[in-house]
Amino acid sequence: MYQFFFRTVLSKLDPEVAHHLAFDAIRFLGNRRVAAALGRTTAPSADLSVSTLGLTFPTPFGVAAGFDKDGEAVLGLGALGFGHVEVGTLTAHSQPGNPKPRLFRLVPDRAVINRMGFNNGGAAEAAERLAHVRRARNRPVLGVNIGKSRVVSVDNAVDDYLTSTRLLAPVADYLVVNVSSPNTPGLRGLQELDRLAPLLAAVKTAAGDTPLLVKIAPDLSDDEVARIAELVVSTGLDGIIATNTTISREGLTTDSAVVEAAGAGGLSGAPLAKRSLEVLRLIRRVVPDSMCVISVGGVFTARDVQERIDAGATLVQGYTAFLYLGPLWARQINRALSALRA
Repeated sequence: MYQFFFRTVLSKLDPEVAHHLAFDAIRFLGNRRVAAALGRTTAPSADLSVSTLGLTFPTPFGVAAGFDKDGEAVLGLGALGFGHVEVGTLTAHSQPGNPKPRLFRLVPDRAVINRMGFNNGGAAEAAERLAHVRRARNRPVLGVNIGKSRVVSVDNAVDDYLTSTRLLAPVADYLVVNVSSPNTPGLRGLQELDRLAPLLAAVKTAAGDTPLLVKIAPDLSDDEVARIAELVVSTGLDGIIATNTTISREGLTTDSAVVEAAGAGGLSGAPLAKRSLEVLRLIRRVVPDSMCVISVGGVFTARDVQERIDAGATLVQGYTAFLYLGPLWARQINRALSALRA
């Protein structure tokens, strides 16, 4: 039924308009009574819980940063069956993001190109909202993803991240330093070790007891991935998220004119699966077994989730398939994972 609705209605709408329509519906599902009733139908039918970061995740599957940028639909997403919700990317300064259009579907590839540019209302506004979310019963685990404000230069990035950290670490179950979006000028340069090391050390100190992870790009070389993984271990971070979107356009089946018309931005979805899995395996060779590694990129099915876990992922996230598979996607993952492990 959703596939029919997607083909006949949603695919005809501007992708960002369609996202906001779906988002409003999901936000409504966060109503306490609605969420309680729905949650009973979307929860795993067997125990899929994972203990990591000093937390218990009811299922290893969660929604990646980018879907709920300001933390407005956390409870609705939890009611749909996601075991954790990573909100953001949030920045110290509110910002509108890049000019529209900035979100494009590549339907033949089950992929999306976005150049949203960290559009969000700012860390202070989100902190107030998330403080209320934290007090809700039966909520999902809450991750908060922070990035550099566009108005701040790369040279002043540390102070900008620290502003967000001090506001958001107290209301987060875990915090993520995003240095890997391709849509903020200069941001990916922060993955260079001489810039990344002092940034992570400073944020770790400011985050206090809140678990801290870093999110990296799939476009790094294998050696760069390994060196960052080593840095994460030596700095005492709690984990790595691999990976963000890619700037590559290799291997796409969508008409090249359509891809070219979409322009710059990060590609997510099925084409990212191979590289995301490779990066996961590279990281797991370097970091201790006890370290939390969250795999994201090209995940569509429960078998995809299980493949990531078998390759060493502690948790798995998805986003793009939500657009293609609809609101019962997390429920389907949870039920199929339960069946695979039976």
